[in-house]
Amino acid sequence: MFFSNTPRLESLRAIADVKHMPYWLDDPSKPEPTPPLTTQIQTDLAIIGGGFTGLWTALQAKQADPNRDVVLLEAGEIAIGASGRNGGFCAASLTHGIDNGRSRWAKELPTLIRLGKENLDGIEATVKQFNIDCDFIRSGEVGIANEEHQIAELREEVELAAQYGVPAQFFDQAEMRARINSPTFLAGAIDMSNAMLNPARLAWGLKKACIQLGVRFFEGTPVTALEERREHLVLKTPQGQVTARKVALATNAFPPLLKHLSLYVVPVYDYVLMTEPLSKAQHDAIGWYGREGLSDINNQFHYSQMTSDGRILWGGYDAIYHRNNQVAPHLENRPASFGLLAEHFFQAFPQLEGLRFTHAWGGVIDTCSRYAVFWGKAYGGKLTYAMGYTGLGVGTSRFGARVMLDLLSGEKTELTELQMVRTKPFPFPPEPFRSPIINFTQWSLDQADRNQGRRNLWLKTLDALGLGFDS
Repeated sequence: MFFSNTPRLESLRAIADVKHMPYWLDDPSKPEPTPPLTTQIQTDLAIIGGGFTGLWTALQAKQADPNRDVVLLEAGEIAIGASGRNGGFCAASLTHGIDNGRSRWAKELPTLIRLGKENLDGIEATVKQFNIDCDFIRSGEVGIANEEHQIAELREEVELAAQYGVPAQFFDQAEMRARINSPTFLAGAIDMSNAMLNPARLAWGLKKACIQLGVRFFEGTPVTALEERREHLVLKTPQGQVTARKVALATNAFPPLLKHLSLYVVPVYDYVLMTEPLSKAQHDAIGWYGREGLSDINNQFHYSQMTSDGRILWGGYDAIYHRNNQVAPHLENRPASFGLLAEHFFQAFPQLEGLRFTHAWGGVIDTCSRYAVFWGKAYGGKLTYAMGYTGLGVGTSRFGARVMLDLLSGEKTELTELQMVRTKPFPFPPEPFRSPIINFTQWSLDQADRNQGRRNLWLKTLDALGLGFDS
């Protein structure tokens, strides 16, 4: 399937009236932000960042020790970053897929698969325990073949999943179209271990649960500096200050307070559209009644889900890096990417021609060269961090938070002894080399998609070194 580089006028009309904000955040149930910090306070554990990693860290810290004082500082509002802008895919995999896990942590992959399943079970249990209304459904995720050469790749993925006890099933073209009717779907493979959800409502629900357990929240409170003072760390904010025994850094793609971490993470922008609700006739025309997540297996891939109210989220394809690791609100609106996404949507679902999109938005992803979260410590173990989720943070962030808490404890645990935890990804080069290397890699990936998956010498070299670039 050759996706067009030029949107038609009909596709551009479909996005003419979009609201430029995440659909998930355009919700009357959105809670009011907590007031910013305006005084000097002390705490046992300070968490910097109110995305999923920070929220799960706060919740699990209080569940483990209700007497521990926990403070969470968020520069904006809860869920305003990646946690409220993603596609709502909540994967069981901690390793960005079995194949990536096998190539990097082969000996401990069975353990990582078990821990990933336990982690997703823990997310579901938390949703039920705190009655979080986030449309959580374990509907699975379907990988889609749009090209003939990808069909064999899907079969191999299902066979590999079976070796590790991961529930998966292959669908030929007829079976796939009976399930979800698109002329571009030549085959599919479903991973039944994954879930779909409304990410912003999950984040807001976690915030409410944390507050019930006694976590102190301060939104609109960026941390501008860190200072070490004997047994404590001091966090400077515009109007206040926190003195903390321990600190968990959960800023992910945003500029890190530890400057050297910018070598390990590339912030890339991803773009998303949301349709208006489908009519019954439109829904019948495509099927998709199981609400499975969809993701084609191109290098520049699309992802999609059907919401509980019958809308289709359609995102991906572009992964845009801006020179010098730039992260800024104006980069969230990219008309060229929205136009391409609309065109590709109608290529995938031509029977929905005339459907309109209501929301269009962008968000930044913390990409690292191993495609999976990594951890580290600083200030003699008084601070830990987790970052580099590369698009899988909705599910993996809970595990990332568990590891951070174990690292802060200073004790050896099953998690702290994992090779995955004890190693870091290969760093990306700094500017001025970073931009041309990333741009050439993206060009190479696009060429591979347009040439039956054939990878050029540059991509083969990166593969041999275990390096990559993805969203």
